Order: sequence, then structure tokens, then C-alpha cells
Amino acid sequence: MIDNPRSPRVRAVAKLAKREARSQTGLFLLEGPQAVSEALSFRPDLIVDLFATPTALERHPGIAAAAAETDLEVEFVTEQVLEAMADTVTPQGVVAVCRQFPTSVKDILAGQPKLIAILEEVRDPGNAGTIIRAADAAGADAVIFTGRSVDLYNPKVVRATTGSLFHLPVAVDNELESVIERTKAVGVQVIAADIKGADLLAARKAGALASPTAWLFGNEARGLSDEHYALADWVITVPIYGHAESMNLATAASVCLYESAFAQRS
Repeated sequence: MIDNPRSPRVRAVAKLAKREARSQTGLFLLEGPQAVSEALSFRPDLIVDLFATPTALERHPGIAAAAAETDLEVEFVTEQVLEAMADTVTPQGVVAVCRQFPTSVKDILAGQPKLIAILEEVRDPGNAGTIIRAADAAGADAVIFTGRSVDLYNPKVVRATTGSLFHLPVAVDNELESVIERTKAVGVQVIAADIKGADLLAARKAGALASPTAWLFGNEARGLSDEHYALADWVITVPIYGHAESMNLATAASVCLYESAFAQRS
């Protein structure tokens, strides 16, 4: 059992909360039994190390069973060591170190996608992770990060995906204009979601949402630039019927993705 919170190995795991360490090592931190279970089920090849407290493993015996099936050893650690490794204030007793695994835009578009989410300079980790989760739930084929969006492997982004990170391809560090050009070239329309756009119902009534679509979501504070609007086939907004001042980006993105999912399956 690892019992020294200050050991070099524990510190190396804890450093993965910082982008510099992630960039240098090509690794990232995965926390919590749900996320670890999804990694074990869908991408066990990515797991480098798996740590757990004895108490946590008793609460989640499926993790030990899944690890055994993939020949992964669960290393026991004390509560203090787990707290030192984790990024959360109240960790749930299970932490893994995984290899980063971004997908290229070329590979995504080669798969003839019907539904994609493009995130342009989305900076909030919770929004980015929640959009990945929503895209997964809506059956999207991929998510693409462009511009100066938040690091995909930021621990807060990873936690917000609740394991969906391992379910669909995600591309990072791309230039938006190039992504839009290549997306349109394979027959996928681009719909920008922004408060300045037309009512979502107009696009629905026109039957536009049933076509292969890449939804474009912009920065939480600034939205999208006029230049980026001009590149889109449609610019639409999710209508607000109550008295709310605005909608959270991830909430609006969820609505848009599901509108396409419904239309494409009707």
C-alpha cells in the first residue's frame, strides 16, 4: 500500500492537475468510480495506473473485477494519499492516470458523421465537459475543439463528461475556419448557435435539422464573431419563453444537439 502523500510518485500524479505536466507527459488525471468504470469498459488500454482506497474498492467491487479482466493491477493507497493525488476537495476514493487520446478532424470526417459539436473558444471547463456529455447522450459522432478552448484534459472538463470522454471521438487544437471548410466539403452543414440568430423553430419547420449537421458553439461571454457567422449555413437561437436573462451555454447546446437528434431519427 502507498502511504506517503509526499512520495515522488504521488506528487507526479498530483501534478497532472496542471496543464504543463499534462503536456510534458501526455497523461491526464481521471477521478471517481463512474469515470474510471467507463474507462475500464470502453478504453482500458489508456489506463496507465489505477489507485484506490480499500474502502472505495469495497463500495465499488465492479472496478476490481473489470480491472482484473484487463490485467490491470489496482494499487491500494491510504485516504491521505488519495486526497493528495486528487484534484477534487472530497475525492471518492478512486483515481486513475490515463494516456491522452485526441482524434484528428480528418478521421472524424472520414466516418461520414451526421452530428458534430464544434466548440470555438469555449473556456469554462464545466461547459465543455457537459457539452461532450450531451453530445454523447444525443448520439453525436464527435466533438471538435477549436481556437483557444479549454484544455480537454483539464480535470474539471474530464469530471464534467462523467465518462463520456471515452465514448466518442474528440479533436483538439484546431483552427475554426479550416474545420468549417472541411466539414462542408464532406456534405455536413454548419449551424451556429447564437443569440443573434433566427428562432430555432424556423430551422425545424424548414426541415434543416434533419440533414447532417455540425453545431457551432462560441465563447460564453463573447459568442461568435461576425466572420464566423458568415461561415455558417444557419445562425439560430434557442428561444426563451420565460423571464430568464439568458441560457447557460451547455444547456443551450444540449437543446440544439437533441433537436438534431430528434429530427434525424424522425
